[in-house]
Amino acid sequence: MTTTPSTSAIGPDFTTPVEKRYFEDYVPGATHRYGSIAVTEADILRFAAEFDPQSIHTDPVAAATGPFEGLIASGWHTTSVMMRLYADHYVSRIASLASPGIDTLRWTRPVRPGDRLSIRTTVGAARLSRSKPDRGIVHTDIEVLNQRDETVLTLTAMNMLRSRDAG
Repeated sequence: MTTTPSTSAIGPDFTTPVEKRYFEDYVPGATHRYGSIAVTEADILRFAAEFDPQSIHTDPVAAATGPFEGLIASGWHTTSVMMRLYADHYVSRIASLASPGIDTLRWTRPVRPGDRLSIRTTVGAARLSRSKPDRGIVHTDIEVLNQRDETVLTLTAMNMLRSRDAG
């Protein structure tokens, strides 16, 4: 995978850099956009050969006559690109504790060779833990967009983050 994401936000960013972010910096309703990562045919073939060996991802000739009329990236490949951008630009490097999971993962449009992917994040909810007040949980709606601003993936991520006041 060609992992050369941009180092800055596309539009408004957090006022606190990712290496200094705590739970309190994730404000419900705030939207941020980050990217991008190019997806090449070689990336698609390499990922699929190892993790999702279906002909629509591994064989350009067979994929040409398949349901998408061409080679497409595995949804898991697209999710991996999302995770790289999310980890590089959004999730705190000092306060992230873990993630209990994701909700409503959807692959809404195929990713093809030559697509450039970015993410748009919207903080959906943020609340302090009742049982462990030194941390909170943040729900983030994530959209992966191609270079035409078409949504190719959506999900809701949950992250546990340490509170700035915890220490």
